[in-house]
Amino acid sequence: MTPAPDSSPSPGLDPVLIAELDRIAAVPTLLVALDFDGTLAPLVDDPDDARAHPAARAALDALAALPGTIVALVSGRSLESLARVGEAAAAQPLVGSHGLEVRFGSGDARPAVDAADADRASALRSRLEPVVVAVPGAWIEPKPAGLAVHSRRVDDPESVRALVEALHAEAAAVDADLTVRDGRDVVEFAVRDATKGDGLRALVERFAPDAVLFAGDDVTDEDALAALGPGDLGIKVGEAESVARLRVADVAAMATALERLLRSRERLTGAVR
Repeated sequence: MTPAPDSSPSPGLDPVLIAELDRIAAVPTLLVALDFDGTLAPLVDDPDDARAHPAARAALDALAALPGTIVALVSGRSLESLARVGEAAAAQPLVGSHGLEVRFGSGDARPAVDAADADRASALRSRLEPVVVAVPGAWIEPKPAGLAVHSRRVDDPESVRALVEALHAEAAAVDADLTVRDGRDVVEFAVRDATKGDGLRALVERFAPDAVLFAGDDVTDEDALAALGPGDLGIKVGEAESVARLRVADVAAMATALERLLRSRERLTGAVR
C-alpha cells in the first residue's frame, strides 16, 4: 500500500520544494550531499567556530540512520577541518578541498596531492603571506592543495578590494597554472584543479544512489548543482544567482527542509524513531 501524502506543515518552504522533497524521499537509495558553511552552519568570523544548526544536525543524524540513505558533506574546507567542524563520524563520507579530497568511509580516502604539488603550495604561501599580513584582519587558511585567504574580519571594503587584486597579481606571478576561486569573503588558490562537482560525481560513482539531493549557498556550489541529473534535487540557499530551480532563504530554512525530508523518508521506509 502506498503511504498517504504527508500533509503536515513545513513553515517557510515553497510548496513546490515540499513536493520535490517528498518525491525524492521515496527513492530506494538516496544520497544527501550538502555544503557546510552557509548551508548547514551559519557563517562566522572564525571558521573553527562553525557548527551545524542544531535542527539540521539532528535531521542529518536521523537521516544517516535510515536504510538506503547516505549523508555526505561537500566543502571547500580541508578534509580535516570539515570532519572537525562537521562533527562527522569516522564512517561518514566527506568531500574536502573542492573535490580534491574524498573520504568514502573509515579508512577509505583519496589523497589530495603529491610531493610536487605540496612544494608548489608551499611556494605559493611564501609569496602571498606578506601580502596578507599587511592587511589587518585578513588571514590565511592552509589547505592540502593550496590556501584560502579570508577577509571577513577586514572592516574596510576598499582594503578588501585592494587585497584581492594584490593576491591575484602575486599568485599569477608565482604560478600561472593555479586554480583561483573568489568566494564570499574569501579567495582560494589551489595547485590542482577540482570542483565540488567532481567530488559529488565521485560519491555518486561509489554509492550508486537512485537520486541525489545537493544544497549549497556559494558560487563554488554551482559546480555540484550543475552536476545533478534530471531526477535529482538541487537547492540554493540564499538569494544569489543559481542554476538550481529551487531555493530556501537561509540556514534555518535549510534545516526545515531537512526535517521535512526526514519525516517523509521515515514514513515511506516505515522507519520508527
